[in-house]
Formats: sequence, structure tokens, C-alpha cells
Amino acid sequence: MCFNVCAQDIIDAGRWIDQQGWCPATGGNFSVRDAGDHALITASGCHKGHLLAENLLRVDLDGRPVGSALKPSAETLLHTRLYQLDSGIGAVLHTHSVASTVLSRMEAGEWFELSGFEMQKSLAGNQTHDETIRLAVFENTQDMQALAQQLSERWQATPLQWGFLVRGHGLYAWGRDMSEARRHIEGLEFLFACALEMRCLGVK
Repeated sequence: MCFNVCAQDIIDAGRWIDQQGWCPATGGNFSVRDAGDHALITASGCHKGHLLAENLLRVDLDGRPVGSALKPSAETLLHTRLYQLDSGIGAVLHTHSVASTVLSRMEAGEWFELSGFEMQKSLAGNQTHDETIRLAVFENTQDMQALAQQLSERWQATPLQWGFLVRGHGLYAWGRDMSEARRHIEGLEFLFACALEMRCLGVK
């Protein structure tokens, strides 16, 4: 996939996500796999609702910039680790919505579970509301090398699907391409909003 196509996918996703209020300030980072062993990703410190092509850089799958003086976010390592873990992942979106951030702090365990919602069918491979979907929850840390290693270890034990939460931080979601990644973000955010509303109402 050429730079211009990848860049436009990220720019369009950034504007849409900003409109939903899921990436305030300069939070979050988005990427698209590029030519198998590289990814195009947002540079550190950019507002995701106002991205331009010059705010994006190419990195290798170890997170090192390729032909750019821009600084990648430290969280780039989580994007590239996901691409290493699953060759079928084509795009990764990291957001900071209120619902995902609050729920990740309310969940004390290592997994966040949902069942009974029709919108679960927005997630690839899930055909019914009767299934229980699980998202891994990781403790927040500024040590991205350590978090990437924890991600690898959890994945090797049980390959993750759709996304994961970082406690008090937000959501990482992915898909085969940007379209599927956006669908997963939208579906998960709806599910998070429902779960948060039910908890606020005291409904189990």
C-alpha cells in the first residue's frame, strides 16, 4: 500500500475519532501496516483531529523511524508488537475515551467481559449476543518495552481478539485493515458505554 493511501486512511480515522470525543488533546496514536515489515504511524504530540501527511512517519517493526526525523510515540512499540504477533493485523487504533478509561479502572481483574449485547456482532468472528467476549486488561506503565513484553506473553497464552484495555489509559483495537479497525473501535465504544451506564445504574 502506498504512502498516500495509508496516510489518508489515518487522517480520515483521526478526524472521525476526534468527532466522537475519543482522543482528546494530543492523546492516542494510529497506524497502518505498510509493505508487511513497516508501519505508518502518527508522530508524537499531534492532535489527531488535525492530522496532515507530514505528521506521519514510517517505522520498522521494532519501532525505529525509517527515513524520518519525526519522533514516534513511545507507544509505537505496542503497535509494532501487534503487527509482529499477528500478520493479519493491518491497522491499529489507540484511543482515550471516557468509557474505556473509566471501565478499565473499575475492572479489577485481568479480563473485561461482556455478554448479552447485539452489538457484539460488530466484532469479527462473533455471530451472536450469547457469547461472552473478553478483552485483556493491562496495568498502565510508562515502560513500553515492559508492556510490549507483557502483551507478547499474554498473547502466547491466549491470542487476543479485537483489542485490549490499559488501566486508566484507554483502548487499543485493531483489524485486518483500517475499515475493520474502525468498526471494532465503534462497536467496542458502544459496548463500553452500555456497560458503564449499567454499572452506574447498579445493574449487573
